[in-house]
Amino acid sequence: MTRPAMPTLGWQAVIVLAFLSIWQWGWSLHAFAPWAVPDLFDPYFVSKPSEIWSTFLQLGCLRTDEGHYVSWTSGEFGQCLARSDNNLWLAIGVTMRNTVLGFVTGVASGFVAGLILGRSRRLSTIFNPFVVALNSIPRIALAPVIILAFGIGDASKVVTSWIVVVFLVFFNTYEGARSVNTDHINAARLLGASEWQVTRTVVMPSAMAWVFASLSPAVSFALIGVIVGEFIGAEHGIGRLIIESEARGEAAGMMVAVFVLMIVGTVLTAGIRRLQSYLLRWQDQHQADAT
Repeated sequence: MTRPAMPTLGWQAVIVLAFLSIWQWGWSLHAFAPWAVPDLFDPYFVSKPSEIWSTFLQLGCLRTDEGHYVSWTSGEFGQCLARSDNNLWLAIGVTMRNTVLGFVTGVASGFVAGLILGRSRRLSTIFNPFVVALNSIPRIALAPVIILAFGIGDASKVVTSWIVVVFLVFFNTYEGARSVNTDHINAARLLGASEWQVTRTVVMPSAMAWVFASLSPAVSFALIGVIVGEFIGAEHGIGRLIIESEARGEAAGMMVAVFVLMIVGTVLTAGIRRLQSYLLRWQDQHQADAT
């Protein structure tokens, strides 16, 4: 068997370097070949990688405005953090905390509701019109109402994140509970299992694949819900950093926040997939990942 000319990681590195190079120096060719370089590469809109990196160091209190790196032993780092009530690290912590809280509460409530309605045909018939009606409302459109009801603090961000996540997990759990093989349920009942035992030992394990299929997008939606809430009104958070940078016309600051969100979302999604591989390790496609 012949080995590939370049490993996957090598190709990925080449693609990233090529993209960053075009982003960094591509606009300088716009005057000579405007047809080849779109206006989107104008640094006014998307800045440049070098400027974004420099802004990240400044927002993260790793380098001063004068250009020298912050000394950890002199207390400059702490003083820099104290000067900003929404410094980069505080904003990341607040946004991640609210995202995790909204995600966990949304998944838990969506799973329980989906399991109950998926196991009870009568309850499903009764509540189905209400669920459909609520699901038809664009959740982001409710963000101003949530901000009005819960204020600009963290509670409104968690609720916005929750309301985005809960229906996604609910419908997957609902379909997973209804798609369980009836022969397995009848066999468990024949062996004397109660309804709770059937649900716990047959329905829930069978529905877990459906549930986990919704968790990766649910993490992204939870983060989106928090950011939208921070756009409307927030004391801290990455969304507030983006709004403040936009108000000052600082593209580099906005792009720093965008890249931070990309990293946060990637880390959370990777954690969910790792948990999925562990909990579903009995399935063939997850056995290699769980080891």
